[in-house]
Amino acid sequence: MYVDDADRIASTGTPPRMQRASGRVRLAFRQTGTTTTPDVLFQEGSAKARLPRTFGEGQQVVLINTAGGLAGGDQFLTEIELGEGAELTVTTQACERVYRSLGEAAEVNAVLKVGQAARLAWLPQETILFDASRLKRRLDVELAPDATFLAAEALLFGRSAMGETVRGGAFHDRWRIRRDGSLLFADDVRFEGDIAGQLARPAVLAGNRAIATVLYVGANAENFLDPVRYVIHDAGGASCWGGKLLIRIAAPDGLALRSTLIPALSVLTNGRPLPKLWQL
Repeated sequence: MYVDDADRIASTGTPPRMQRASGRVRLAFRQTGTTTTPDVLFQEGSAKARLPRTFGEGQQVVLINTAGGLAGGDQFLTEIELGEGAELTVTTQACERVYRSLGEAAEVNAVLKVGQAARLAWLPQETILFDASRLKRRLDVELAPDATFLAAEALLFGRSAMGETVRGGAFHDRWRIRRDGSLLFADDVRFEGDIAGQLARPAVLAGNRAIATVLYVGANAENFLDPVRYVIHDAGGASCWGGKLLIRIAAPDGLALRSTLIPALSVLTNGRPLPKLWQL
């Protein structure tokens, strides 16, 4: 009989199986007159969804991880479907924290379906990676021919204000966006091993520790290119092709990242305010 986990690891060479968190949210919305209303609201495990009262256009959803962060082996799934003409903004209650892993990666998947003339804004708050954390994240989106989609994912490699440094770990972010069944956009971002060394390379982040990827898909995408380039200035770059606008932003810390990211999102939402949870 092992006295404690330290004895077990020393004797077997492998860590014990730890308790893991899991959760799933499945939501569906439809347009009723001029209002987007929920049709399906399912939640289980540590994943919760809340619908705050709003007074603007569309509906808002706040995703909550009641486990308080992600550890190796945790698994979460979010599924959202919008019916014809529906409009939805999705955000998170707070920044998601990914803690040190003993070996396994945490897995976070989102499957989104956006119907005819529907609009979906996927705007979770930042993900914070801690040293030796491991995260696999996947975003799969299916768009109707005339649907509009906005996504922003921001990533912090530790918190500068707390003196944190991410030396190693693993992160893999995979996006697959399809329109009417055909692949429209694919993107993979991966850091593994000596993350601190990789971030320091001039061709990677040149020492920056915060990044964001923003994608806008819509018939009017090219109209936003010049305004977006103006607000991000030299903090990143933007390109537009085939009805898609892609933005990459890099910054030394989370506050500097937000100071560029929020104005860029404001342009892409035509000046509509971001969810209140985004306010500092």
